[in-house]
Amino acid sequence: MSEKKMSLSRKHHLKSVMLAIAKGHLEQEAREREEERVRYMARCCPPLVIPNTMQELQELCREIHHQIDEMDEERYDLEMKVNKANKEIEDLKIKVQDVTGKFKKPTLKKVRMSADAMLKALLGSKHTVNMELRANLKQVKKEVKDEDKELRDVVDWRKNIEDKSGMVGRKKMFEGDA
Repeated sequence: MSEKKMSLSRKHHLKSVMLAIAKGHLEQEAREREEERVRYMARCCPPLVIPNTMQELQELCREIHHQIDEMDEERYDLEMKVNKANKEIEDLKIKVQDVTGKFKKPTLKKVRMSADAMLKALLGSKHTVNMELRANLKQVKKEVKDEDKELRDVVDWRKNIEDKSGMVGRKKMFEGDA
C-alpha cells in the first residue's frame, strides 16, 4: 500500500500549483534583476550634468576618459580569464579523451604536393633550396667521334663488302692502311 496511485485530477492540480509557484519565482527574479540593473547604472553611470565653463567641461572629459580606461582594463582582465578558462577546458577535454581511449581518428585526404611545396609548407619562408635536380646540371656539348662518323657514312653493308672483295678490294685495304 506504500505505492498508491494518484488520481489524474490530483496530478493536474499539483502540476498547476507547482507551475504557479514557479511563475511567481520567475517574476520575483526578474524584478530583482531589474532593481540590480538600476542600482548598477546609478552607481556606474550617474546622470550627466553639462557644465557651463570650459574648465569644468575639460575636467568632466578627464573623468570620463579615466572611467573608460578603468573599464578597458577590467574588460581586458575578464577576457584573459575567459581565454585561460577556455584553454584549461580544452586541455581537460584532451586529457579525458586520452584516458578513455575512444579517440576517433580523422580520415586523412590524399594531397598531391611537390617536394618544394612540402618543404615550403613545413619551413615557411626559410625554404630556399630547390629540389629540382636537373636545374643545377651543366649543359655539355657532345663531341662526335670520327668512328661514329664513319659508321653513319656507311649506307649499305653489301656495297661495303663488294668493294672489299676480290683483288681490287684488298688493294684498297692496303692503300688505306698505308
